[in-house]
Amino acid sequence: MEWFASGMRRDICTLLYDETQRAQSVKTALQRRYDRRIRPKQFEGCVNALVDAGHVERRVDGIADVLALTEAGESGVERQREWLAEQVD
Repeated sequence: MEWFASGMRRDICTLLYDETQRAQSVKTALQRRYDRRIRPKQFEGCVNALVDAGHVERRVDGIADVLALTEAGESGVERQREWLAEQVD
């Protein structure tokens, strides 16, 4: 499955690796990492693209969206980590 060129999409997947999280928690973590506000439409667009590509699953828990990586998403994060390790060594 194709991996993403978008850094925000990769970072969303990284934050979800081994941990299901509420969408708002993921967005807050990204805003802290980037030290800037992320527009809701931008974040939702990234999440929708990840869901459409089969990397992330979304479910509703009360009024909150909960996000989790799929096996394809986990595999993508692992490949990205391996690639980064090769580049940094």
